[in-house]
Amino acid sequence: MSAHKVLPRQKTVRMNQSQEIDFLRKVVELTSSGLDLSSVLVEVVRIIDETTSSDSIFIYLVDEKTKGLVLMASKTPHVKELGNVALKVGQGITGWVAKEGRIVNIKEGAYKDKRFKSFDVLPEDRYEAFLAVPIVRKAKVIGVINIQHKKTHQYTAQMVHLLAMVAKQVSGVIENARLYAETKKKAIQFDKLVQVSQSITSERYLDEILNLIVVVTAEMLNSQICSIMLLDAKGKELAMKATQSLSEDYKRKPNIKVDQSLSGEVVKTRKPIVVFDVRLEERYAYRDLAIKEGLSSMLSVPMVVKDKIIGIINVYTKEPHEFSQEEINVLQMVANQAAIAVENTKLMEETLKAKEALETRKLVERAKGILMRLQGFSEEAAHKLIHKKSMDSCKTMKEIAESIILMDDLQKR
Repeated sequence: MSAHKVLPRQKTVRMNQSQEIDFLRKVVELTSSGLDLSSVLVEVVRIIDETTSSDSIFIYLVDEKTKGLVLMASKTPHVKELGNVALKVGQGITGWVAKEGRIVNIKEGAYKDKRFKSFDVLPEDRYEAFLAVPIVRKAKVIGVINIQHKKTHQYTAQMVHLLAMVAKQVSGVIENARLYAETKKKAIQFDKLVQVSQSITSERYLDEILNLIVVVTAEMLNSQICSIMLLDAKGKELAMKATQSLSEDYKRKPNIKVDQSLSGEVVKTRKPIVVFDVRLEERYAYRDLAIKEGLSSMLSVPMVVKDKIIGIINVYTKEPHEFSQEEINVLQMVANQAAIAVENTKLMEETLKAKEALETRKLVERAKGILMRLQGFSEEAAHKLIHKKSMDSCKTMKEIAESIILMDDLQKR
């Protein structure tokens, strides 16, 4: 006759009404604390931990760009994993909760569940009990709260209810924190764009203006490299004009043929091009350089002024990145500003050249008059003499004319 096996009693945590009220009070206070998102999530984990005595607590949030779930807070030390461990909606138990918007309550063998997904970096994946509650805002799941126990554990209806209350309260904080972060980001971008605009109206030389633009743009879009390439006079090649990269190899990158490159497509179509990973893109001309420099995603936009394309601006990220429409719009604004800077500088240079030519002409005419008066030269002979002296001495006709005028002034004295 086999011996009767006595199973250990399942540990449950029950709260009286006073403890429940205290728990909810802490959560409500937290939601109005004004802390940033990271701090709020840390405090949420702490409050849940005090109440549940769970072995593990995870908070995942839906990334608005990738639409996947990202681990954002944890009870146990996972500093490197925070912001990096990601799940697709529908993947694993957590992903299932996010997709269905329903609670999962498993008292034992959670890691055996058919929906389960394991991460080598998260040893908690071998825990027995698992409770996952969706964080919902305006009928949309924006995250999931998980609590786990190493041993078999029965999560009571009271605990499930309280965790659902926490998720409901936290949803507003998450949205507000994200709105604040987005507003702050836009304010920074606006300040950067103001810097670009101010540079255009400054008296700096073009190289200095363009170098300022690439530095500001790289900071604004958090890019590894930002570069400006301008079309040559024939419109056949793009040449590097400015970059904030410290790499000499990148700075010396050869001109790019418009008809044989991705950047050339931007020139021909006058539309932005996004490449998720240039290292894998066959049409990208310098994949070896991209690998060496640690470049991944690229966004390239046209520089257009007065319906004429004059070049492109490229930004590269270190890690694969999905550029949002907002990021594309911001870079296009910068490109438009840069195009104006180039055009204004060229107009200024042309004006200065015209002014210089007029001054030179006046001085040469005056010098010719002196030679005609003193030497009896004809106007044509005087002009030929000045031109010959310029060629023989490798000096400009303006300099020769100034010398003749100076000698005449000295003789008069």
